[in-house]
Amino acid sequence: MSTSRSASAWRWAQRLWWLLDASRRVLLNLLFLLLLLALAVALVRSGPPALADKTALVLDLQGTISEQPSGSLRETALDQLRGHAPQKTPLRDVITVLDAAAKDPKIERVVLVLDEFQGSGLATLREVAAAIERFKASGKPVTAWGSSYDQRQYYLAAHASEVLLHPMGTVFLEGYGRYRNYYRDALDRAGVSVNLIRVGTYKSFAEPYIANGPSEAAREADGYLYNGLWSTYTEGVEKARKLAPGTVKTLIDEAPQRLAAAGGDAAKLALAAKFVDGLKTRDELRQLMIERGARDKKRKSFRQVSFDDYLARQHPGFGGDAVGVVVAEGEIVDGVAPAGQVGGLSTAELIRKARDDEHIKAVVLRVNSPGGSAFGSELVRRELELTRRAGKPVVVSMGDVAASGGYWISMASDEVIADAATITGSIGVFALLPTAEKTLDKIGVHTDGVTTTWLAGAADVRRPLDPRFAALIQSNVEHIYAEFTTKAAGARKTTPQKIDAVAQGRVWSGAQAKERGLVDTLGSYGDALKAAAARAKLPEGYRVAYIEPEPGPLARLLKMFGGAAADTLAAQFDLRLVPAGVPTQLARDVRHDLGWLAELADAHRPFMAITHCLCTAP
Repeated sequence: MSTSRSASAWRWAQRLWWLLDASRRVLLNLLFLLLLLALAVALVRSGPPALADKTALVLDLQGTISEQPSGSLRETALDQLRGHAPQKTPLRDVITVLDAAAKDPKIERVVLVLDEFQGSGLATLREVAAAIERFKASGKPVTAWGSSYDQRQYYLAAHASEVLLHPMGTVFLEGYGRYRNYYRDALDRAGVSVNLIRVGTYKSFAEPYIANGPSEAAREADGYLYNGLWSTYTEGVEKARKLAPGTVKTLIDEAPQRLAAAGGDAAKLALAAKFVDGLKTRDELRQLMIERGARDKKRKSFRQVSFDDYLARQHPGFGGDAVGVVVAEGEIVDGVAPAGQVGGLSTAELIRKARDDEHIKAVVLRVNSPGGSAFGSELVRRELELTRRAGKPVVVSMGDVAASGGYWISMASDEVIADAATITGSIGVFALLPTAEKTLDKIGVHTDGVTTTWLAGAADVRRPLDPRFAALIQSNVEHIYAEFTTKAAGARKTTPQKIDAVAQGRVWSGAQAKERGLVDTLGSYGDALKAAAARAKLPEGYRVAYIEPEPGPLARLLKMFGGAAADTLAAQFDLRLVPAGVPTQLARDVRHDLGWLAELADAHRPFMAITHCLCTAP
């Protein structure tokens, strides 16, 4: 009887499980069908309406401008679904939109809104400013407006035909420079010993870990670099605003007195100094654009098209011969890395893909990297060398930073083109070996054991650094530095001795590097594309193909349906999330700096040779 009841209960449990499982599958299928239906509706409705005459292109830049979006295509697509504003806007998209708008008879003007623009390096700002100037050269005006302008925002605004500022706003120019955190005393108190092995007088990357302030060599090199970059900035602003040379310096030097004379009104001071042309609130800007252009009755504003909508209307050509572009942005690591980092293996694979593509006739490597792993850098450089041997020209285009490892990967090219404001050079190598034996002593932990050779455990962070192991690493670092300078000498058609004279880990601006023979030409990203096309003897109208990792299925699907699908799904499923808070700048700096030590201590290798400048675009 008991067995019969157990069997009956088991059958009922099976039926209940089958019912639950079937219900789950039906529900998931219904959700999937609903998703497909929403995407289909979005696709049907995604065809943008034709632009009317007198349309203004609103260039409301969000976040920073970079060479490529960070993270995967899938993450970018999902962020769009959630309603998150993009944190990075690709430079190529900004240039594409401005150049297309210059030729579009429906686009009458550009309205440049910079409140949410978080800036970029000076080299990137100069690229965008040049695109603004090309738009103006087509006979169309650009009006910039901001509630306030910081230094980076103002560089773009200054190139507009007209600069407007909120009556309670300010133009804040402060100059270039940086203050670093130095951790010597803190690490000593924690019992952490940082053993630095380096080649290069100016290789100041590791100084924060072994000193309480910069060396005189580092201070001198930084001063020379920043003064050069600041001259490039002020000359660009003064030329664009038709101000006398030295106007920016004078205003900064006399800021306290001149602001007091203006009654503390920063907007009035900016207007009097001719840094802006007028003071307008946002609603006054809207009315001004209606009067100058056309009214959009539905929007109750001026007739306009957004940056994203106008970008979606641009359709790059497919098929035919092309210049292939590989982006190398971020710190360099050995293996596979996502967008925002340079993976030795993954970036090399992209170059190999371009080399094997019969339609790619030349390669442009767009570099925006402070360096990182010497081994990862060499993997990338080697693939470029093989590409040249295969008969395809290689041109390097340097962005904001192409220093140390970023310079290493640039050494196998037919031509190196840098912006005058690029930060480059930093030809030097070092290794850091943190040990924590004193930390363990403080808490009463002791380390001991037996090994078969002195090398076993030589890199153990729990033990003091063995002088023999330090000598071994010093020899290897010196060898890699010799490799660096020899390869650079071969690329620059000079001698290692002459390269060493301008190397030693010292950073230079693009203009300073050109004077010292470290780059071939000063020019823009567009100049690099033209140079590559000319070397490959491509006709006018050549195609530009970006060589990027293949997106996953979801990213391909969302990219195919475009922004309209994302908007539809966000509205259907209400996926918008509240942005999380971000840590303070100080916390970010300390976490980043000390994170290097943690990564080095956790590395699988006994040590890693590093070619990094610890430099960022100001």
